[in-house]
Amino acid sequence: MMSGKVKEGLIAGTLSGIILGLLLKAIQYKTGVLVYTLLLNIDFIPVIGDIQWPEMIEFIFHLIISLIIGIVYTIGSYRYFYKRKVAQLLFSYLLTLPTVFLYFPLTYLAEKPTPPLNDIEAISYWTLGHAVYAAVLFAAYRFNEK
Repeated sequence: MMSGKVKEGLIAGTLSGIILGLLLKAIQYKTGVLVYTLLLNIDFIPVIGDIQWPEMIEFIFHLIISLIIGIVYTIGSYRYFYKRKVAQLLFSYLLTLPTVFLYFPLTYLAEKPTPPLNDIEAISYWTLGHAVYAAVLFAAYRFNEK
């Protein structure tokens, strides 16, 4: 039973992560605000941050984090909120909330250009993107819930 939930979590995490990435990439393309660059930035991580990774590999690093969130969300929703839509929705936003606040340490630690720490526009786009992420996480889980 749990292996099925892990699979559902991988699907939900993949879908949510791809949509978040594409949304922030589109926002950056349209506005010039470097939120997609921030999402993929790993230059501050010892050893792997010293390597010039292709964008696709950086995106895969982002997806790995999203897969973990998807698995935690799916197993948690099944164990604690089975068939309780409102609780599952709130759980998706609660689980995603820390990623909104990651804007600040990620921006502070970044070596390459990213939005300023106090850029309200960038913070708003970052928050919007992660709110969409939580909604997609919930929707993907609900779609697969049996």
